[in-house]
Amino acid sequence: MGRKGSPRSPQAEGGSRAASPPSPLWALPEELLLLICSYLDAQALGRLAQVCRRLRFLSSRDVLWRRIARGCLNSGFTQLGTDLAAGIPVKERVKVSQNWRHGRCRRETVLKWKCNLMPWMELDGEYLYLSQAENIQAYHLCAEGSGLERHPQAIFSGHQEDVCRFVLVNSHIVSGGGDGSVVLHKIHGSYSVKFSAHEQEVNCVDFQGGLIVSGSRDRTAKVWSLSAGRVGQCLHTVQTEDRVWSIAISPLLSGQLLTCLGTDFHRGAGVLDVFYETPSLLLSCGYDTYIRYWDIRTSTRKCVQEWEEPHDSALYCIRSDKNHMIASGSSYYGVVRLWDKRQTRCLQSFHLSSPTSSPVYCLRFSTTHLYAALASALHVLDFTAS
Repeated sequence: MGRKGSPRSPQAEGGSRAASPPSPLWALPEELLLLICSYLDAQALGRLAQVCRRLRFLSSRDVLWRRIARGCLNSGFTQLGTDLAAGIPVKERVKVSQNWRHGRCRRETVLKWKCNLMPWMELDGEYLYLSQAENIQAYHLCAEGSGLERHPQAIFSGHQEDVCRFVLVNSHIVSGGGDGSVVLHKIHGSYSVKFSAHEQEVNCVDFQGGLIVSGSRDRTAKVWSLSAGRVGQCLHTVQTEDRVWSIAISPLLSGQLLTCLGTDFHRGAGVLDVFYETPSLLLSCGYDTYIRYWDIRTSTRKCVQEWEEPHDSALYCIRSDKNHMIASGSSYYGVVRLWDKRQTRCLQSFHLSSPTSSPVYCLRFSTTHLYAALASALHVLDFTAS
């Protein structure tokens, strides 16, 4: 009687296991696979990526996520579909967008100063430009994007009193100050121009196409030339009934002059900030606590949509992602609010100045971080935190 042995494996009988037949899925052309996947939502694409490496690579392609991203908040796509954050994977932007929607972020105070100021700032790639008293300082953003290097990389000066507002356009800084002057600096060079613009402080400026516009407490808005031989020459003066707090040049530089947006406003309902999304669409906010959305193709008398600040606070600043999201800064308790244009109520609120009260004088954001300048500190919200 022979010894009872264990059953023989298929490999022993057949030499080796036959290879599994290839999945018919991979016989399809890649274009057809992408077309099939384009019908999936974000959740389904995420699950598909867990099946195998090949599907993970396929489901991460930017072409599949662009449609989803255009419906998300602050994903880097404008309403017209222009990609403002090329180079960053679209799938990652969609993921971070959910943090914006749900208010998931890490807060940090990155700069403090001893005396109360009314700072203004601009973001430009790896640099943040911040006005502090009579100077504008350029800080390099740290590699992770949230913090700043302790010491500024450059300082731009020229005003005798505090800088009220400034803009950064085509490697030039144009600023208006409490001394009534306008100063132009070239960022990468020593070139600068200063000229007396108004009898009182210059509350706001804009710059485009060789023209500077400025608005002042003296109830005038002026257009200035920067052409050779005519630098600092006033081309046009607009008399207004009140102080000019905000001003903006249309992206098309069409020459159209808007002297009135809306009617029947109460006295004192001044506009403190204006932001063009397109040459015909712009946002405004101000003392009367409303954010207004204007389409100047249809009317300059009536806005197409409006949102009311829930705590009846004046709104000092406003920005949008040029698609669905709006960020606003309130006059009390350092409140930053996020809005979805498709909703009527505020989406998220962040209180930055407790226990002391300070307006949010200026805010700027990228697809991952929001920077808010208050009277004595600069705060950053990092939305890459899970």
